[in-house]
Amino acid sequence: MGFRLGKEPPFSTLRDAYRIRKEPRNRKAIAQMANSISSRNRASAKRWYNGTESGGSVFFRRKGSFIRRTVCEDWLMALPREKSQVFDAAVCRWERSYAMMSVALDDALSLRARGELVCARQQASIAADLLERLANSLIGFCNAGSQRVRNISNVPAVEPMKTEFFRGHIAQSAASWNGILHHVLFGGRSRFCHKLRILSETLEQLDRKFRQTAERIANDSSVQPCDGWNLLDCLHYDFNTCLRETEVVLKAFLRALPGEQVAAFAAELETPVEPRRLRGLRAALYRASA
Repeated sequence: MGFRLGKEPPFSTLRDAYRIRKEPRNRKAIAQMANSISSRNRASAKRWYNGTESGGSVFFRRKGSFIRRTVCEDWLMALPREKSQVFDAAVCRWERSYAMMSVALDDALSLRARGELVCARQQASIAADLLERLANSLIGFCNAGSQRVRNISNVPAVEPMKTEFFRGHIAQSAASWNGILHHVLFGGRSRFCHKLRILSETLEQLDRKFRQTAERIANDSSVQPCDGWNLLDCLHYDFNTCLRETEVVLKAFLRALPGEQVAAFAAELETPVEPRRLRGLRAALYRASA
């Protein structure tokens, strides 16, 4: 039996429509009956619902409610002008940093292939420094988004990370864990915060592993240099995937962010983030002097 709310619809509507088709009437009478049917349908639609027969939702949309969009819809739809400027500026900074890091790593691999090992090691160290700078910026967005999403009612939808999009163990393990918890956490806010936390932790681990590997190569202390170079390439691939994930989340977040918070959030994105190694050194010096 269908679920019913309020008064039932005027089922005589069907009979009236049948009479219009079958009984000979003049045009004026037909027009009057058609208007009557239309007005009764509109009135009944406001107070009656049959979930089984119409196949819709049993919940009525309240005033001020929002339409939940998919991740693909959020990505394809254009942002308002102010939000679009913030998004373009942030992505432009990230892409420039990523391009410089990629060029440095590509030069290092090319130099190694030609046997110029000293220059290759120097370029690998430069690539690690550039990667750390970009990772700090991306992690800064994840932290700022996690703080601001707590006060947003229209939380954007997110999709879990896919293990098949990554090569290395670090990112694949993070994606697997994200996929499991995505189906355990039913609230949209919890899913969004967990996605940001997983991205932040994965970026930090990839950056740390890349730096450690590049330092061993630069110091010529790697037991298996060939494996180290292959690992750098793998970490670079997974970092690129995390960058694309972050850009998608940023656009969805900006769409949901209230207009009055856009300027403050843009300032947070533009604020330089101190490297984690320097923060750790500063904390150690402070504890030593205390």
